[in-house]
Amino acid sequence: MRKIYIFPLLLTGIISFGQIPNFSTPQASGLGNYSSNNYSSPTNGRSSQRNYAPSMPSAYQKSSNSIGQNNTYETQGRSQDGAFLREIDRDMAEAHEMQFREWISNGRNMPYDLPSLSGKAGTGSYYDAFNKLSAMDAENYSLADVNFTVENAFYDNKQDVNKFKSGIQKTAKQLLQKMKERKQDTESNVSKNLIIFEYFSKDMKLNGTTHKAFEYDFKDYMGQKDYSKMFVSKLLKTGSGQCHSMPLYYLMLAEAMNTEAYLSLAPNHSYIRFVDDEGTMRNMELTNGMFPTDNAFLESGYIKSEALQNKIYLENLSKKELLGMAYFDLARGYVSKFGYDEFVNKVIDKALELYPNGIAPNMEKANVSQVRFANVMKQLGINPEDKRGLQRIGYFPKAIEQLNKINKQFNTIDNLGYAEMPSSAYESWLGSLKTEKNKQESEALAEKMRLYQLQKQKEKQEQQKQEAVKKAQEKKKKEQKPIYFPIKT
Repeated sequence: MRKIYIFPLLLTGIISFGQIPNFSTPQASGLGNYSSNNYSSPTNGRSSQRNYAPSMPSAYQKSSNSIGQNNTYETQGRSQDGAFLREIDRDMAEAHEMQFREWISNGRNMPYDLPSLSGKAGTGSYYDAFNKLSAMDAENYSLADVNFTVENAFYDNKQDVNKFKSGIQKTAKQLLQKMKERKQDTESNVSKNLIIFEYFSKDMKLNGTTHKAFEYDFKDYMGQKDYSKMFVSKLLKTGSGQCHSMPLYYLMLAEAMNTEAYLSLAPNHSYIRFVDDEGTMRNMELTNGMFPTDNAFLESGYIKSEALQNKIYLENLSKKELLGMAYFDLARGYVSKFGYDEFVNKVIDKALELYPNGIAPNMEKANVSQVRFANVMKQLGINPEDKRGLQRIGYFPKAIEQLNKINKQFNTIDNLGYAEMPSSAYESWLGSLKTEKNKQESEALAEKMRLYQLQKQKEKQEQQKQEAVKKAQEKKKKEQKPIYFPIKT
């Protein structure tokens, strides 16, 4: 089996086996032909003769060997009678056959789902979070509420939602006030996006206090050691984050300021997009305070044409898709704390319901499937890395079904156009955005948008001035008392 890939931004784990074939589900036939070594080949579903029998788990092998050792010891003092040896061989074969049948029976009747981790302290917080997300309107929800729900589950529901949301509202009001002080248009979508971007990328004085620009946290930025590194709450507490927490916080501020902005994805990465005054979609890179072009993302070399056709990269996520990613984040937080069980699969299925082409939830679906299959193989005593030994799953239709589902999920990932991007390549690409050429292009674009905003602001002020003069004239005209001229007679 191909291995599932690391997705640094969203922390998709690694579960891997050797290359494995697709299996056809065998007929639920009896085992009468086992002794003659006739059974169906699971690689293609066609019956074929084998000159070896499927090997058995080590526990059964040891049991059979002990029988042989005891019988060998007993026969040392006996006559080497051929009939007696044949009887011993027959007894050993019967014992082996009985153990084999028991193995098959137990294997077919055992649970094939992952064991529940519900007994672990803290899992209840995740069940509550899932229920809260499920009750939300997928087309109309507060991202601040969604994000808090996801992060609060990790902290066993001990965080203060009012403190979290009031902090966002406070910053949003301060930014709007800053715009008023600068006489900027507080109704302009572009102006509001630009000041949020400035808040992230530059030091800014707000209400007499200097807010320092956010920094990129290069230490454990994938959250492999500490998953809370992915959280907005961590960003707010420390002033540093990465390409997961920064864009989410940006969107929460945009939501609080009633302006439009979108989350978009690139390999191992997420960033912000918004529409400028000319109707052009612009990219915002919060990790380095730049306005990269789409080409800057394509230059990473890990975006296939299929990925663009399937719109898994460089596209605005809809409200439903963004909520789907929140479910993915919930699942990953659960895995980081407790591990895999069927609850993770339930959460990921919900994520895929909202975001079918989401590469992250699709990869996590493959992870869940592989962990489930590995658990089954462990119970059966089969080493999935042993290609010949793996053929023994032909006796277990449910195991074959699981394996085929894994291969199908991998095909889905491949067909979406995903290409694995190593963390070293990601870090190199992120650094390449700071080249002089990209800086110049970004600065030129920023200046263009700034000048455009100034021009629009002047035009709006002139229009407001003319409207004010017109209103004053109309008011004066209404207030004027009529003059009466007496008629001399």
